[in-house]
Amino acid sequence: MAFLYSFLFIVILLGALGILYIYQYNMLQHAKTKIDQAECLIDEALRNKYDVFIRADQLVKKSLKSSKSFFLDLDKLKEKNISNFDLDRKIKEYTSILNQIKIDYAKLAEDKGFKELLSELNKAEEKLQAAKSYYNKYTSELNDLVRTFPSNIVAKMHGIQIKTFFDGKNLEDTIVDDFKL
Repeated sequence: MAFLYSFLFIVILLGALGILYIYQYNMLQHAKTKIDQAECLIDEALRNKYDVFIRADQLVKKSLKSSKSFFLDLDKLKEKNISNFDLDRKIKEYTSILNQIKIDYAKLAEDKGFKELLSELNKAEEKLQAAKSYYNKYTSELNDLVRTFPSNIVAKMHGIQIKTFFDGKNLEDTIVDDFKL
């Protein structure tokens, strides 16, 4: 009879551990899925902003009757293999250039097509900021799961590691230069 109770106890214990393992694994996978979804949203928003800058470059050249490109290396940007974070930084440079063009060329700033481009750019920026926030939220959630017990055991078993936030900053390294803008 003692053997039966011991066997029953072991079965219940293993069943409870199995349920805990499945629950923790599913939480980790949920966070990873949300991060992947956010990356897709970020990709889409960055592509939209890139397309707006391609059209803006053409519009500025046409309006100013110039062959000079105000957005250096814009056409070569797609050929480069850069991360979304680096692409976002480059597009921020182009945004400041576009704002300077708007200030320097008041007549161009009044153009209907130029205003539509600025409106599209603002919408794409809003979507990008929302996607970054979404990404960082679930990255934080995943990192918490990877660091805390018992999900850290499941994460180690499946090789799930801490991810960096969208801004590329790693708070756990000794590199200080990654906090520069």
